[in-house]
This record gives sequence, structure tokens and C-alpha cells, in this order.
Amino acid sequence: MSRLSVNIDHIATIRQARRGVEPDPIAAAVIAELAGANGIIAHLREDRRHIQDRDVKLLREIVQTKLNLEMAATEEMQRIAINTKPDIVTLVPEKREELTTEGGLEVASRVSFLAEYVAHLKRGGVTVSLFIDPDAKQIDASKRAGADWVEIHTGAYANAGAEKDRERELLKIVESARLAASLGLRVGAGHGLNYENVQQIARICEVEELNIGHSIISRASLVGLERAVREMKQLL
Repeated sequence: MSRLSVNIDHIATIRQARRGVEPDPIAAAVIAELAGANGIIAHLREDRRHIQDRDVKLLREIVQTKLNLEMAATEEMQRIAINTKPDIVTLVPEKREELTTEGGLEVASRVSFLAEYVAHLKRGGVTVSLFIDPDAKQIDASKRAGADWVEIHTGAYANAGAEKDRERELLKIVESARLAASLGLRVGAGHGLNYENVQQIARICEVEELNIGHSIISRASLVGLERAVREMKQLL
């Protein structure tokens, strides 16, 4: 069974809408863990639009399962990661104008830079994952860059309208997961997964972990976070 990591960014999004103190993403992390989440994810963006530096420090203190810090590959974020020591860092592409992460990290053309960046994180005691599209070239480059994990971007699968398009995107994910595992990379998957489309991804045996945020937080606004997490766990 794939493990479930819950992204709490959108709890912080609601808080930041009024620059207040609630809802508290730290409390959300505790509730998610008590409901069965196997990990907590937070994306510290350069523009600090939701998660704040203080949140990351507090999360490191209270998360009992696995803390996954998503971040861009910048010097500032590298320093924060090494000082905070999350259980794993996931490097993601980041643009200030985007609503959410729009695609996988371009690794193939930046292997030298990312290899040095990843090596510095690993020397600092941090495990590293790269968020990539389901593409053999990117997977091979991730291995050469020294990543421990890859997280396969499932957005194209999640957004596919026609069944034939969804099946085509699912096959890409299956083949990518197999390739990554054959190279010795551990495999996660995420982006756009929800209560209707998650099970096909969860059935891929090489995928150890599913990283889900928006759909769980959306459902939590109607039924509560504990129930939303438990329902997703049941689907897995």
C-alpha cells in the first residue's frame, strides 16, 4: 500500500488571506498525523505566499512521521533546509506568477548544477527528491544528479478529459516508475490526485508514496480534516 503524505499549504493559504493566525497549519499537521497520514508536506515558496519560515521551524519540532519540505533550488532554500533538517527535501520548479506548480523540474539540461546542489544538501544530512515529469530522460538525469527519490508529476493524468488520454498518461507514469525503481531511485507521485483518480496510481507497485494536498484540504472544508485524511487512506 502506498503511504500518504498530506500537503498543508492550503491551510496556510486561508490563514494568509487575512494575514492572521488561523487556521494554523501546525495544528493541521497534528490532526493529519492522528488521522493516519504517513507524512506532512509544506512548500516554502520564495514569495512566502502561504507557508512561512516560522511554520517550517515549528513543523520540524512537531511532525512525528516524515516532514517533506518542497522548495526551489536556490541558495536561500538550501541554507534553510540544512539548518532545519527536514526528513526529505523535494526540489520543484517555481514561478512567481503561477497558481500552483505547473510541471516537473527540468533536470536533463541542468545535471551539473543540480548534482552540486543535491550533493551539498546530502552532505548536510538531507535526503533529496526531485519532482519530475514522467519522462525517461528526466529520470535518468535525476539518477545522475544524485537524487535519492523522484516524485512523478501526475498532473497530466489528473487533468486528462478523455479516457484514452487518461490511459495514455497513466501508462507514462507506470513506465516511469518502473524505470526509476530499476535505477535504484525510490518513487513517489503527486499533483492533481483526488478521491476519484487516486486508486489507479496507488496500484503501481513501484510508487511508495502519494503526496496529496488540494483535494484533501478541499474536502476537509466540508467534512473536517480528520475525516478527509481517513477517507483518502481508505482509498489507498
